Amino acid sequence: MHPEIRQIQEMVERESEPIRRIRLEVGTVIVGQDALVLRLLVGVLADGHLLLEGVPGLAKTLAVKTLAGTLNAKFSRLQFTPDLLPADLIGTLIYNPKTAEFTTRKGPVFANLILADEINRAPAKVQSALLEAMQERQVTIGEASHPLPELFLVLATQNPIEQEGTYPLPEAQLDRFLLKVKVDYPSREEERQILDRMTGPPLQAVRPVATPEEILRARSAVRMVYVDDKIREYVLDIVSATRRPKEFGLEIAPWISYGASPRATLYLTTAAKAHAFIQGRAYVTPDDVKALALDVLRHRILTTYEAEAKEITAEQLATQVLEAVPVP
Repeated sequence: MHPEIRQIQEMVERESEPIRRIRLEVGTVIVGQDALVLRLLVGVLADGHLLLEGVPGLAKTLAVKTLAGTLNAKFSRLQFTPDLLPADLIGTLIYNPKTAEFTTRKGPVFANLILADEINRAPAKVQSALLEAMQERQVTIGEASHPLPELFLVLATQNPIEQEGTYPLPEAQLDRFLLKVKVDYPSREEERQILDRMTGPPLQAVRPVATPEEILRARSAVRMVYVDDKIREYVLDIVSATRRPKEFGLEIAPWISYGASPRATLYLTTAAKAHAFIQGRAYVTPDDVKALALDVLRHRILTTYEAEAKEITAEQLATQVLEAVPVP
């Protein structure tokens, strides 16, 4: 092993201990959904927001609340509704008649972890306020801008089958999410475990087993994870194939309106680093990239009207891209 990689390996083993504690503590409540828990940890380590999509009852909200419970950090849960106002999210100015001055009352967005439940039920003006928080890590109240905590993560959920009263998320906001995670049903064995656990004696609340400072140190270690040039080229090829599929022998150009943005290249590399870190490795492999590529791409490929008419989804196109691009 190269001396530099050996040094990074020692750092990974040292700084990944809080992540192992978090996984064990989450496992005391969440049965199955290992892929979901893994991606939540990738989001925490890669400093990227997550969009969780699945039918109701799949423990999306429970998983996020459980993760928040394992961190000694501030947590806010926001139920998005059509009548929500930006002030309900970011705060507002309060007039004091005694002093004839305005004071700032900060909203629930000033927390470390934000659970945005049913995010696509809020109108565009609320999404705009959230977009500034997600991208700029600050919010504007009146004429003043207020920075958000260094550890700040939006974990949003949406139910795909409920169309009444929903607002499509704008492409610019979708692009700010590191991953769009599809949450699926548990297996029969896992569902039996859920049945036994949730209908038995009351579960103990999860304990805080990690601090924001430990998470920030782990993030610094993630940034040091080694990525070989061949892996970097592999990531570039995957993203390029969504824009110029013919160059990779793919006949899917008529179905793609816009390919993935350069943010996809950055996010896929960072997410692969976080995935390697969770596995206890100081270097990224092609498997790390492939493990998260669909989650990075499925909300960044915009399909054409023809694709929608033929019920061809962005996920199907991303799967074809991964199959066509040679693995180093």
